[in-house]
Amino acid sequence: MTLPSHRQRLLGGLYGSLVGDALGVPVEFQSRARRKENPVTSMRAFGTWNQPAGTWSDDGALLLCAVESLAESGFNTQDMGARFVRWLDEGHWAAHGRVFDIGNATRHALNQIAQGTAAEQAGGRSESSNGNGSLMRILPVPLATLSAETEVFCDQIERASAITHGHDRSKMACVLHGLMVRALMQGESPTAAHARAATEFEKRYASHPEYSHFASALDPSLAALLETAIASSGYVLHTLNASLWCLLTTDTFSDCVLKAVNLGEDTDTTGCVAGGLAGVAYGIEAIPQEWRSTLPRQDDLHQLFERFIP
Repeated sequence: MTLPSHRQRLLGGLYGSLVGDALGVPVEFQSRARRKENPVTSMRAFGTWNQPAGTWSDDGALLLCAVESLAESGFNTQDMGARFVRWLDEGHWAAHGRVFDIGNATRHALNQIAQGTAAEQAGGRSESSNGNGSLMRILPVPLATLSAETEVFCDQIERASAITHGHDRSKMACVLHGLMVRALMQGESPTAAHARAATEFEKRYASHPEYSHFASALDPSLAALLETAIASSGYVLHTLNASLWCLLTTDTFSDCVLKAVNLGEDTDTTGCVAGGLAGVAYGIEAIPQEWRSTLPRQDDLHQLFERFIP
């Protein structure tokens, strides 16, 4: 089997995130029991948000804003935050030009930026501010920073998280995700990438007071857990654990992302994060063309990603 090229992995991560998000949008907030009765197997229309098939949510839109910012301005959190505000105000990079979903923490942070708060100071820092709103959009940052030294790589991910989610737990979750992405981009298998990311994460954070919260995400036997042990709410560590578990317990893009969406609850974000990881792992050619072609704004996406990929 031919391994995906660097470019195929980059495109796989970006398109995979959007596809995973779009698969989850119509069934967001529905229970796992409901998904057992009527599992998602392909793109659906309408449902929870009454959107056409292929529609990405706030997850995908903010991820695309981050891609655009990195492509046009390099790593600049003030610019990135301004584009996030433009999404909220104007529907910039929304699938159909209209915002239909946003988390409370993200809304509050973007309102703060609009009122003049520096982007990196806008995200909530309380323990209750640990939703998955920065994890869902963080992927472009590690993808754009692959060649940086680990210290810079991790610092930039933390700073990008802080635009909407400034608590250390959220920032660290984004870093662990980023370390996983970097290992996958370098051709490691999901299992090997997980082991390497865990080692690098421990090296940086072992003495940090938040480190103990990552025991499940770092556990080498994460893949051995039963589905009943995997939560899929909007809490950042639930999304991180669920996405890693879906990647580690499957061996194709489709199986990973459908497993993620069919966990129920925060289906779009679990699908988005798992889809991004699986897209990096297996490359764009592993994403069913039928799903990719359902995404709106095909020309816009193509042009944006061409600017982003060196």
